[in-house]
Amino acid sequence: MGIADTVKNWAKRVKRDGVTLWFAGKHPATPWYVKVLGLFVVAYALSPIDLIPDFIPVLGYLDDVLLLPALIWLTIRLLPAGVLADCRSQADAWMETQGARPRSRVGAVLIVLLWIGAGAVIWVWLVQPRL
Repeated sequence: MGIADTVKNWAKRVKRDGVTLWFAGKHPATPWYVKVLGLFVVAYALSPIDLIPDFIPVLGYLDDVLLLPALIWLTIRLLPAGVLADCRSQADAWMETQGARPRSRVGAVLIVLLWIGAGAVIWVWLVQPRL
């Protein structure tokens, strides 16, 4: 098994765990703090808009390669074992029937609002005092 196969398997697991978190957010046995973190991670993962746009050299892919898998890993570690097993089986079944990952409009809106907020903070901090 080469490096390419290892990376492919890792990417499939990350994708499956992202869908697992989507189901865990709806599961009644998931603790509230894991639901909040999981729903944030899922909204960000499924959003068609990235926090750091991909056209920015190097930094644009850091959120996809480091930040997102780390947040998924943390949230998966916080899930109770029974909930994790149940949601993983649901995610596997969903991915077999649907094929593609779901999209989140809420996630896209959240990312746009974060960018607007960052722009407002920069405006107030840098531009407004000079006017």
